[in-house]
Amino acid sequence: MKKKINTLYILLSVSAILLTLIATTCVYYSFLRKEVLDNLKNYAHLLKTPIVEEAYDSDIIHTAKEDRIRITVIQKDGEVLFDNEVNIEEMDNHSERPEVQEALQSGEGVTVRRSDTLDKSTFYYAFAVDNDKILRVSKETGSIWSILGQAFPFIALIAGILIISSILFSGLLTSSIVKPIETLANNLDHVETVSTYKELMPFLNTIQRQHDDILKSAKIRQEFTANVSHELKTPLTSISGYSELIENGMASSGDVQRFAGEIHKNAQRLLTLINDILRLSELDDSEKDTMLSFETVDLYNIAENCVNMLTLNAEKHQVRMTMEGASCQVHGNRQMLEELIYNLCDNAIRYNNPGGTVWVSVRESDDLQVELMVKDTGIGIPEEHQTRIFERFYRVDKSRSKSTGGTGLGLAIVKHIVSQHQAEMKLESEIGVGTTIIIRFPGI
Repeated sequence: MKKKINTLYILLSVSAILLTLIATTCVYYSFLRKEVLDNLKNYAHLLKTPIVEEAYDSDIIHTAKEDRIRITVIQKDGEVLFDNEVNIEEMDNHSERPEVQEALQSGEGVTVRRSDTLDKSTFYYAFAVDNDKILRVSKETGSIWSILGQAFPFIALIAGILIISSILFSGLLTSSIVKPIETLANNLDHVETVSTYKELMPFLNTIQRQHDDILKSAKIRQEFTANVSHELKTPLTSISGYSELIENGMASSGDVQRFAGEIHKNAQRLLTLINDILRLSELDDSEKDTMLSFETVDLYNIAENCVNMLTLNAEKHQVRMTMEGASCQVHGNRQMLEELIYNLCDNAIRYNNPGGTVWVSVRESDDLQVELMVKDTGIGIPEEHQTRIFERFYRVDKSRSKSTGGTGLGLAIVKHIVSQHQAEMKLESEIGVGTTIIIRFPGI
């Protein structure tokens, strides 16, 4: 990047120098042209009286010749009456000359003619001195290319000095711009110590945020991998242990059935865990997917179906489920919303007390948002754990979670789905009283 920026600066500098020199030459030539024409005009008006009086031997005409100014007197019909440099007998008719025609029409005319052979330009100024005569004065100068050629050594010297200076300064400038980025690359954890231009700070802050995000993601993946390994190890160890006892004939006929039951239980736990891990992986990928299938769905209808589905499971845990509210429309993914409500209700059942209740309600709030509430009379969540229960594999009561078949991933899945639907989630809990989770969806 440094080399590319440096090369670009040099190219821009060299281009600017060359264009400036060319523009300066053109401006200089423009001023030269104006000055020559003004001088010719002044000479012509000084010569008016001698020409009218046909005093071709006057001092001013001789002085004009010394100043290399050519004087030509032309009749109205184009015949040359006098020329201070050329024999008029050898001169052709001048009626077709542009400056003569212009002088006849408007009183004066100006023309510049360039000789490619001599690489010179001749400036002509003509004006009518009376009704019959046209006075034309002219002067020969170098063309713009000859002037440029004469000035080339000086121009080349100036250009060389400027180009060398631009190369040196562009290197310094490039280093000053790139240095903070290089310093940041070696001190990404301490961006506040990097001194730089204020215009670069948004760029540096973006780099630091991306770095922090990468570190955070790496840490989450590392923790997730460690947790997955630990969670998979427990049921696999149990399955391996019980099956080994049966294989070696160390289990009595009465124990075989119990061991088989434990193997089945741990296998089911393993399948549930794998399914939740795969689901979380899908949700992680879906956060990058802008083409999720969203539609208008009835949240009350989805919640009612989940309650009906889990009623039998709740009865096994001696928990009663109730459903309240009315039909409310939201914009979302039906499968995700079913999963969200299922996980919330399943958690409310698992961590409830025998004889407890789970209330599920869907209603429209005063600010036209749709509010989903899942409330239980369970064991509650200590305040110090409430901010972390949506983390993957985080459990408040690990022993109870495993005994009830929980994987520690249900609420992490809920958090993902809430984020995907741009909803807001609020948790209220008290030990021995119960837990309430409220999710507010944007209304339609």
